[in-house]
Amino acid sequence: MRTALVIGTGLIGTSAAIALAGRGVTVHLRDHDPARASTAAALGAGTDEAPGGPVDLVIVAVPPAHVAVTLAEAMAAGLGRGYLDVASVKGGPKRELEALGLDLTAYIGSHPMSGKERSGPLAATADLFEGRPWVLTPTRDTDTEVLNLALELVALCRAVPVVMDADAHDRAVALVSHTPQLVSSMVAARLEEADESAVRLCGQGIRDVTRIAASDPRMWVEILSANPGPVADVLSGVAADLDETVRALRSLQSADEDKRRDGASGVEDVLRRGNAGRSRVPGKHGAGPTVYETVAVLISDQPGELARIFADAGRAGVNIEDVRIEHATGQQAGLVQLMVEPSTAPVLGAALQERGWALRTS
Repeated sequence: MRTALVIGTGLIGTSAAIALAGRGVTVHLRDHDPARASTAAALGAGTDEAPGGPVDLVIVAVPPAHVAVTLAEAMAAGLGRGYLDVASVKGGPKRELEALGLDLTAYIGSHPMSGKERSGPLAATADLFEGRPWVLTPTRDTDTEVLNLALELVALCRAVPVVMDADAHDRAVALVSHTPQLVSSMVAARLEEADESAVRLCGQGIRDVTRIAASDPRMWVEILSANPGPVADVLSGVAADLDETVRALRSLQSADEDKRRDGASGVEDVLRRGNAGRSRVPGKHGAGPTVYETVAVLISDQPGELARIFADAGRAGVNIEDVRIEHATGQQAGLVQLMVEPSTAPVLGAALQERGWALRTS
């Protein structure tokens, strides 16, 4: 791939453009808001000047509701050899394109499984897709050359290609992306009218659950409007679990011992099923889940403290697999939780203590 045109310079479009431009592809940028395309160009995503002729690949990075018409216009203008979209829903746009009677040999649907709570070109990064799945949904009509262009795009963005049927993709993202967004928002909504005394007790658990609730509501209305049925199906199952859990918790309030025992059993059941489901979430680099041991270090909120911890861990020869930071309420301090292989936890703990760090033991 030598040339590309990115239509839509939001987070995904600009990130892909930056990655391609950084690997030698000449990238042209277009957006309904020229200022956004200019911003993306200033970030190193390419040029906002129109291409002089057809490009190798046209990448449509617009909301799902606008994918079909944008692709139709691009195809009619002969803007590229191949056409690809990166919308988070695949079945609807494909059916809209078919209804328009377009020749789909030059088209392939795709969806990079990566994103942020923030949107727009200023949130874009070249490494947004690195190591992440990038779903491709070719049809029976998709030309081999176009599939190869899509695979090249995925490789240049350092992502991992996954080929799926469009409708199977939509059912999958309803479960692993769209429903979690709504559940996160619903939990966060409980905080809106909560007493300040309760909100001040927020810890890492509520931060983890509500992180994605900070996402742009307008963007998510567009996404959910394109995939309402599969999301409603998943939420229906969640609602059934919620009803049963509420019933179990009410039973725990009963004076009757049998009802309390039944209630405890119901709560334990949903927690155990949660354990089982969580164990299926892929771990580091897409491998199976790994159980790490946590070394908790007390840290002051001062410049360079995290870098010093990581440097000391490196001197001890210990690889930090993951890290979490829990900030202390009302204090300029916090707790850094370093996740490491169990065999290296004693080594890291001893090395950090030797260098003056205070550890917190459970």
